[in-house]
Amino acid sequence: MEQATLVRRPVEDQSTLQHRENMVPLQTRSRETALGQYPPVELSSEEIELLAEIATGVTTEVAARHLELSARTLRRRIRNICDVLGVNTPIEAVVWAARRQLI
Repeated sequence: MEQATLVRRPVEDQSTLQHRENMVPLQTRSRETALGQYPPVELSSEEIELLAEIATGVTTEVAARHLELSARTLRRRIRNICDVLGVNTPIEAVVWAARRQLI
């Protein structure tokens, strides 16, 4: 079996590679993020409470019951939080909040 190797190329070289079909350019981080400084994002106390509930490891249905929401509303709010924070999963949102000591 052949093993794939990831090769990072400088940003200048990526413009020449964009014509290839199966190539996706690497995402570059902004200088602020690379230095550990985070762009300002404000979450409401309800959103932080929701992330804290998810961080306990309970299911969506149990978390919704604790917060007196429907499971569908809870999932929609989690998705909105993820979109605002620029993360893909609820776990990433929980880690985001934990790193900032919000939960």
